[in-house]
Amino acid sequence: MKAILDIPAVQAFLLVAELQSFTRAAEAAGTTQAAVSLKLQRLEAALGKRLVDRSPRAVRLTAEGAVFADHARALMAAHDRAVAAPVEARPILLLGISDHVAGPELVPMLEQLRAMSSRLVLGVSVGFSRDLLDRYDAGRLDAVIVRQEAGRRGGETLVDDEFGWFAAPRWQARHGEPLPLATLAPPCGVRALAIRALDKAGRAWSEAFVGGGVSAVVAATLAGLAVAPLARRIVPAGLIEIGSELGLPRLGRSKVVLHAKAGDALKRAALHTLSATFRSHTTSA
Repeated sequence: MKAILDIPAVQAFLLVAELQSFTRAAEAAGTTQAAVSLKLQRLEAALGKRLVDRSPRAVRLTAEGAVFADHARALMAAHDRAVAAPVEARPILLLGISDHVAGPELVPMLEQLRAMSSRLVLGVSVGFSRDLLDRYDAGRLDAVIVRQEAGRRGGETLVDDEFGWFAAPRWQARHGEPLPLATLAPPCGVRALAIRALDKAGRAWSEAFVGGGVSAVVAATLAGLAVAPLARRIVPAGLIEIGSELGLPRLGRSKVVLHAKAGDALKRAALHTLSATFRSHTTSA
């Protein structure tokens, strides 16, 4: 009949083998030297082998003990893996939001997603619609909320945004000078929309501020540096619309669309929650 090994005895043996001392092994295990010695005796009896040579000055492994030590380490590694608490895989929802889309709905959306499930890990990227769609098409994002791109079909329309020209109340146009603009860098679709409208209307313009994000563009506009083309829905307090006053061309409207391809049930439920929250807050705004 094969021996059934006692795990605490194997642990005691490995401590003795590593520390070469029953006293130090007992200290490391938080027990007594006698207890360690007894465990080792039981292990040797179960194996029918002498594992350790004891002398007043030293503790050394026998040849059989050295061979068994390798097996004992492998046994303990397997034991530790077996008893380790399994870590439940948490699904990650990777969401991309266009910078010109992310408005006051973002906070309640995240609140609702968190309330729906604490298991869901959220990864949110903010950037240009075109870049986010490329990442979505490549499978690096589960869903994107972006402005509708020309020629792009499909998706769920969340809101129809209207754009305008905004400035700080103290900002004043200078007669005969080009209109100073605060925009995102290319390939921002809103920037392209504004420039096309100005060029078509024959209105001179100049680039006064280029921001890395809408928050930077808004800050520059609040500071009175320039005029910014923005969706009315995301315009913060402190900016006023000056398009009609200056006779600037109308910028029109743009649909905000959700594209999603999440196969996981929890992710699909989260996206339904996200869509409903976005709609409810844009409708009530």
